[in-house]
Amino acid sequence: MQWITVQENGSEQRLDNYLVRHLKGVPKTHIYRIIRSGEVRVNKGRASADTRLQVGDVLRLPPVRVSERAADKAQAMTEQARSVPAKQFDILFEDAHFLAIDKPAGVAVHGGSGVSFGVIEQLRMARPQAEFLELVHRLDRETSGILLVAKKRSALKHLQAQFRDRETGKTYLAVALGRWPSNKKVLDKPLHKYLLDAVSGQGEGERRVKVVSQDDPDGMPSLTLVKVNTTSPVGAAQPYSLLEVTIKTGRTHQIRVHLASEGMPIAGDDKYGDFERNKALARALGETSLKRMFLHAWRLQCDHPATGQRMELHAALPAELAQFLHAVLPQAKVLGPAPSAPGSTSISNPTSDALRVVLPAHDIA
Repeated sequence: MQWITVQENGSEQRLDNYLVRHLKGVPKTHIYRIIRSGEVRVNKGRASADTRLQVGDVLRLPPVRVSERAADKAQAMTEQARSVPAKQFDILFEDAHFLAIDKPAGVAVHGGSGVSFGVIEQLRMARPQAEFLELVHRLDRETSGILLVAKKRSALKHLQAQFRDRETGKTYLAVALGRWPSNKKVLDKPLHKYLLDAVSGQGEGERRVKVVSQDDPDGMPSLTLVKVNTTSPVGAAQPYSLLEVTIKTGRTHQIRVHLASEGMPIAGDDKYGDFERNKALARALGETSLKRMFLHAWRLQCDHPATGQRMELHAALPAELAQFLHAVLPQAKVLGPAPSAPGSTSISNPTSDALRVVLPAHDIA
């Protein structure tokens, strides 16, 4: 017999979901059977599968046996976890509820699809004492910048609700190949996700996204706002545009596909870009060399999950992008946050001289 006291990270969870997480390897059918039979007790009383648990609730669980197959799988996963290298990432903000990291390009946010581990697995290995670490949202592997990780289930639910209800502000910096017209500010184009087939010759089974018509039944509404920061002079042989791109929907590869659909893909984009020009940029010498996609999650606005205080996070451009930008658009200026409004907090990556740090008027507990 097991006795378990529910901690904060289990608060407000359904009983069945809590047991699925706690009794790893036990079939769900068996979990539901022991709940229905009354063998599972909450505070000495019977409970249904949809009972919401609270901090301090005491659960009594009967002896359960894990199947041999499940035990082998759990052992394999444990051994695989040991091979994950622990890594700490640059921290933009952290408190007891969540942290914001500056994710480097080339690192997946989680394992899967041919990637054995990602940011979240490495963070968990680096912080073995942490009871709870979960991704709030995702970034493409090739994209750098702000990534939020919840340290409490309550923070995860609150922050994810903000993303789902479009209450966050997510702005990226992108360099497009071409002179972006200043009057083209809204891209309202449905997107459809599909897998490449063998005929395409580009990697069977790889995920891709394309723009479809407004009446396409498979199209997902996708809205991107574009603000021109700087463009090359008229008549430039190889023009560039530094764009501040805000997404109102979070579709896969949304910015990359929307910009490419206008004939001005992101510099260095190996899926939707100008492949010949990308090769030339990668072979270039000195500051004009670009060996990655120029897309960076630069600014994120959200409400603090505990206090409700409005926050604005900034992540400086990585050195390789800042160097390239200076070479092709020397007049470009990436501005930092404006002074905080009353009741809000603005936080920046302290490694950048171009971004000012505005400290909160009081600490966030």
